[in-house]
Amino acid sequence: VELEPRRGAIYDCNLKAQAFNMSMDSLYAVPSVIKNKENVVNQLLPILGLERGYLQERLSRKKSFIWLARKLSPEKSAEIKQLNIKGLGFLKETKRIYPNSYLASHIIGFSGMDNIGLEGIERGFNNYLKGAPGWAIFLRDARLKKLDIWEKMVLPVDGLDLVLTIDEVIQYIAERELDKAFKSFHAKGASIVVMDPHTGRILAMANRPTYDLNDHSSVSKDSIRNRAICDLFEPGAVFKIVTASAAVEEKRVTEEDVFFCENGSFQVGGRILHDHKPHGNLTFRRVIEESSNIGTVKVALLLGPDTLYRYIKAFGFGSKLGIDLSGEISGMIIPPRLWSKSSITAIPMGQGVGVTTLQLASAISVIANGGQLMKPYIIDSVRDNQGRIIKQNKSVLIRKVISVDTALRIKKILTGVIEEGTGKLGKVLGFSAAGKTGTAQKLEPDGSYSHTKFIASFIGFAPAEDPLLTIVVTVDEPHPYYFGGVVAAPVFQKVASDVIRYLKANQIPMETTAQ
Repeated sequence: VELEPRRGAIYDCNLKAQAFNMSMDSLYAVPSVIKNKENVVNQLLPILGLERGYLQERLSRKKSFIWLARKLSPEKSAEIKQLNIKGLGFLKETKRIYPNSYLASHIIGFSGMDNIGLEGIERGFNNYLKGAPGWAIFLRDARLKKLDIWEKMVLPVDGLDLVLTIDEVIQYIAERELDKAFKSFHAKGASIVVMDPHTGRILAMANRPTYDLNDHSSVSKDSIRNRAICDLFEPGAVFKIVTASAAVEEKRVTEEDVFFCENGSFQVGGRILHDHKPHGNLTFRRVIEESSNIGTVKVALLLGPDTLYRYIKAFGFGSKLGIDLSGEISGMIIPPRLWSKSSITAIPMGQGVGVTTLQLASAISVIANGGQLMKPYIIDSVRDNQGRIIKQNKSVLIRKVISVDTALRIKKILTGVIEEGTGKLGKVLGFSAAGKTGTAQKLEPDGSYSHTKFIASFIGFAPAEDPLLTIVVTVDEPHPYYFGGVVAAPVFQKVASDVIRYLKANQIPMETTAQ
């Protein structure tokens, strides 16, 4: 017989179990020993809830061992044992249990009946978790009764445990608020990422629709998909942080430089640009606070395509960030040699580029932490069943993107977005916050921009002067309201408020920036 190893457990950062194995009885039969098979079928049917034909077929096989039901609940197992049917027996197997059912389902994933990981971390880190089976040879007597005599034995090697960077309390807060927005705005989908901007540690990541890890047999692929890392979308106005940062870093603008925003309509590069409301003269600071498309494009024209593209790449767009989850995509950015005449009017305000929610979280963290692009990660450590650390992850600096001075200046402007601009509903009571709203038109199948389908988003961090966390919220096709400042900003506000209070109340130390 094979001796099953213990599959490693998965814990949150405070060592609260998110996945573990529980020992359960699995029912087998020795068909040749069972005399009245139909009577046995009748006795088992109401307990197992299986089809009559299935049990009849299993018991009719000419075999000395056949599975009837795997990993039974303790109640069902006890009922069958009371029947005392000759020819039935039990073997101990372990079943994967997810104590928080829906929580962090897209991160954790699930394993199958044979304890092989099929989705999420369960699949990506299966080699760590699964362990190695052992085996033993035992003797039976002439009546096939197992004797307690073992001839040879190789003990199984238990799997290793994983400790995540996720905090289950922060995860719960993020999922609760995302779920409210997803339902109240009748959205097609939604994602949220909460990150420590100084280290790249993911504190929470969630998507809607979602599913129960303990009951995934009939779940659609759409519900299983981790949208935060594998869904591509045009970001819209949240992308203006790249244009603004590049312009300040390259000393092309100062906060008080004035741009004429053409009273809401501007013909450039063969297209007519519009603002969501008309503006005349705006300072550069107000261009970002009021999210003026025309002002942003005029800033981008001072930079030129090559410089703007260099900063888009530097902020982490167009390539994978290397998070320790399978399924991450690189997004899509077009090199300047392939730009059309109108590209310089579209890309600076987040059209004609494809990004992920995770990439936006890393990009806004650059401004929060003083100019550094950190590699996001979700596995804190790998440990054995004695708690000894086998592998410890640390924060990794990908590159320096902008100077500390530029980051501080953009941070001040983004604080103004929440205090005076389009992000007022993102204002966190008792704390300062910085952020940017986005409302992006989705593409129709014919390549035109939709006037009914939008992605509403908000990216930000709090407290503004000493950020504890970065939060990105994206909501796919909300209605009837679809503006990022109305749909996504309140999610940011509630999550930031509750999480900061939780961190301060528990005095949970956040790692300092990697040198």
